[in-house]
Amino acid sequence: MIERIVIIGAGNLATQLALALNEKGILIQQVYSRKTESASALAEKINANYTSDLSQLITDADLYIIAVKDSAITEVLENINLKNNPLLVHTAGSIPMSVLEDFSTNYGVFYPLQTFSKTRKVDFSGIPICIEASHPSVFVKLEQLAGKISQSVNQINSAERKSLHLAAVFVNNFVNHLYAIGADLLHDKKLDFDLLRPLIRETAEKIGQLSPLEAQTGPAKRNDQSVINAQLKMLTDKPEFQKIYSFATESIFRLQQKYEHDLL
Repeated sequence: MIERIVIIGAGNLATQLALALNEKGILIQQVYSRKTESASALAEKINANYTSDLSQLITDADLYIIAVKDSAITEVLENINLKNNPLLVHTAGSIPMSVLEDFSTNYGVFYPLQTFSKTRKVDFSGIPICIEASHPSVFVKLEQLAGKISQSVNQINSAERKSLHLAAVFVNNFVNHLYAIGADLLHDKKLDFDLLRPLIRETAEKIGQLSPLEAQTGPAKRNDQSVINAQLKMLTDKPEFQKIYSFATESIFRLQQKYEHDLL
């Protein structure tokens, strides 16, 4: 049973995961961040100890959660010195579980599939938590822990998780970038981004009932060249946005053609 946890990291995901675990009465013994102020800020919220020195990590915790940026995982692993073959997990979408195998025989992945920000609290109960483990006994422990904060616990291997993370980049990171482009276009005309919020909400809510291809609307789906050409002309002074518009329009049209062909 996992009762005492050390969180290595104090960023967006680490913060929200620590808060969620703490709310369920799970003890976070210690928080590490290379920035003392970040470690201290998170530790204060969950009544934990903190450190900015990996050599000062508590050595007898039940679980060490490495929740740092992907490029820092190896550095963290090479600079921790834990005893008794500890249970180690990372939370990354694109990093294989195997990066942990040289540091313990008890290891796994604890990957919450969601976008996180430090200052925006999230409800973990509906967040899919994707688990991979080095051994069935490790999986059971991680599954039990995940089940305390989420109703969606999934066994997903490294290759599947990598594909899932790629898909998530498209539906979250890229979509959010398109919001930023929309906001920029409105800002130029002194229009409020709030005008788009109902449309954004409805677009997301439709996916609860329809497939993305069924939900698609707009000039690209209709192949309305008069609208498409007019809007491309409006973007003449923003060539990067124009490229994105052209590429997305072509991609939408091709996917719709394939979808309609498959229905025949």
